[in-house]
Amino acid sequence: MSESPPTAVPVCYRHPSRETWVRCTRCGRPICPDCMREASVGHQCPECVAEGRRSQRPARTAFGGSAAGRHGYVTKTLVGLNVLVAVIGVALYGTDTLIGRGLFSGTTQLQAFGGIFGPSFGFATDHGQVIYTGIYDGGYYRLITAMFIHYGILHLAFNMWALWVVGRTLESALGPVRFLALYLLAGIGGNVAALLASPTSLTAGASTAVFGLFAAFFIILRRLGRDTSGIVALLVINLVITFTVPGVSWAGHIGGLVTGGLVAAILAYAPRTNRTLIQVGGCAIVLVALLGLTLTAASL
Repeated sequence: MSESPPTAVPVCYRHPSRETWVRCTRCGRPICPDCMREASVGHQCPECVAEGRRSQRPARTAFGGSAAGRHGYVTKTLVGLNVLVAVIGVALYGTDTLIGRGLFSGTTQLQAFGGIFGPSFGFATDHGQVIYTGIYDGGYYRLITAMFIHYGILHLAFNMWALWVVGRTLESALGPVRFLALYLLAGIGGNVAALLASPTSLTAGASTAVFGLFAAFFIILRRLGRDTSGIVALLVINLVITFTVPGVSWAGHIGGLVTGGLVAAILAYAPRTNRTLIQVGGCAIVLVALLGLTLTAASL
């Protein structure tokens, strides 16, 4: 009577030198501990896990955005950029960019370079006069740079606090791309309003975009059927400050508020059918309208 030959011990399909009795629950191939990936039932091999991820639809928010917004990467980046610009301002132009009179700075070359201003103008420095190109003469970059320049520590700190508190929630709800579009369009809208209202007043600050976030937060909460009393109180307080504290650009704040509310309404109420196309188209129309207003003002 002959004996049966011993059964060979299976080896990992990725590591032939390793014996294993564990198999992938999806494809059945032997896998060693280094290749095991936890699954709802048993373990899977790396290839099956990767294939499963490719076949899954990516998670989306209620407004069609990526679920990656819950990490707040855009909000953190925006805060970091604002702080970085302040540090660069100190390095290039001295501490007067942050601390000039008490805790508030006067107008320095940092604000002169990137703030909202219509015509070109000369700025007196210790080394003579520097000519800066205004928006009316083609310095359209100011519509963006003004959002990242501040008049002192308190100005920067308040705007960054508001951006941090409101921005992370909005980014989580909208997704990073839609949130960034909202932020930039609101900031540009506020800057265009400041330009139209007072073209020869040098204005700067992230508050144009922040006021847009306030309006967006209200609209998003209403769309989700949640309580809005907290954001209404915060908005009322900031509007009181806007119209009572001297030197605050009321036009910039209101322009950002209106633009942010409009963009948020486009993002929140776009129908599910062709939602992304409608959102992109609506935001593009807002941007074109803002640029049209700027070009019209520059040509007058």
